[in-house]
Amino acid sequence: MRFKVDENLPNEVARLLAEAGHDASTVLEEGIGGAPDEEIAWRCLDEERALITLDVGFADIRLYPPEKYLGLVVLRLERQDKGHVLHVISRMLGALDIEDLRGRLWIVDEKRIRIRE
Repeated sequence: MRFKVDENLPNEVARLLAEAGHDASTVLEEGIGGAPDEEIAWRCLDEERALITLDVGFADIRLYPPEKYLGLVVLRLERQDKGHVLHVISRMLGALDIEDLRGRLWIVDEKRIRIRE
């Protein structure tokens, strides 16, 4: 699967995704750090990439209908330190083996993954 990692996440998230066999690019690598959410969303559509972000604005299905995207993953974490984020992403990777992300919004927290189509 192809992912775009938002600028609010550590670069190591892209490494974890790549180690799991996914194609991952980061917003910062592409030089679009600080771009409006709409531009990030458009890039994901254009490049056919799922987005992983801490930005809860992407959980608004009126603005970002999941069926339009390859997938949207919004992390809703109690802590956002690098180690904790990487731990949650590692756990989420296992779910990608059994659940389809395409056309869905995943809200990921420490205990569960809520899936909205």
